[in-house]
Amino acid sequence: MSKLKIAIQKSGRLSVKSLELLKECGIKLSNGERKLKAESSNFPIEVLFLRDDDIPQYVEQGVADIGIVGENEVWEKNKNVNEVEKLGFAGCKLSLAIPKDENYTDLSYFNQKKVATSYPKILQKYFNEKNINAEIEEIGGSVEIAPGIGLANAIFDIVSTGSTLLMNGLKEVEVVIKSEAVLIADKNLNNEKRGILEKLLFRIKGVRNAKENKYILLNAPNETIPQIASILPGMKSPTVLPLVKDGWSSLHSVVKEDEFWDIIDQLKNFGAQGILVVPIEKMIL
Repeated sequence: MSKLKIAIQKSGRLSVKSLELLKECGIKLSNGERKLKAESSNFPIEVLFLRDDDIPQYVEQGVADIGIVGENEVWEKNKNVNEVEKLGFAGCKLSLAIPKDENYTDLSYFNQKKVATSYPKILQKYFNEKNINAEIEEIGGSVEIAPGIGLANAIFDIVSTGSTLLMNGLKEVEVVIKSEAVLIADKNLNNEKRGILEKLLFRIKGVRNAKENKYILLNAPNETIPQIASILPGMKSPTVLPLVKDGWSSLHSVVKEDEFWDIIDQLKNFGAQGILVVPIEKMIL
């Protein structure tokens, strides 16, 4: 049977998150981490550990069948690959930053300026769309030091917390795009490998659904069950079980984690008591 070759970043935060995802999908890697290759002992997959900016090219060329990489690398490399699934981790933004003492009003600031970046294609496209005439200086690393050494007037780079900018006397002035990890695939996968990819996607979606939702249990008076059910629909509708206490029932449902705090007051107003919110390990829709 063929193995699906998946490329992931060989080190860093994206690598750690990618390996965690495979583990949560029940995939065991027999050769450990941080090697050139690792095979799964219980799923037809082989992991290739590569530089993140090489992954789109290797997937396009068929060296790897699929890859996990930041959207920013997919956009910058502009390779002929399919973006199959957003993965919900390794979120970041690509922003323009200038020296903190500079006065900034709008994008026209960048006209006739020199901007240092490792993402020249993304930045040039953005400037073209905004009719900004700036010089783009492509550099490979340590972009944030460019203004301090006189190489550029500003930078365009990944920003997570902003602490690196502050350390280098810079301030963020424009968010250009937001990025997260995505699963990309070779456009020429054969049927067998497409089948393996579908099985992997099924597992990934089960893991993601579980992370985004929580299992909720609560007790409520019977007369308010219709109102509670209307705000806790669950996957189809809540499970309602009678309690020993007359006139009361227990409701079991699923709620999106980011919506729970918005509805907690409504639940309490309808008489809900003993509310428990429990993590879900896997969730298959």
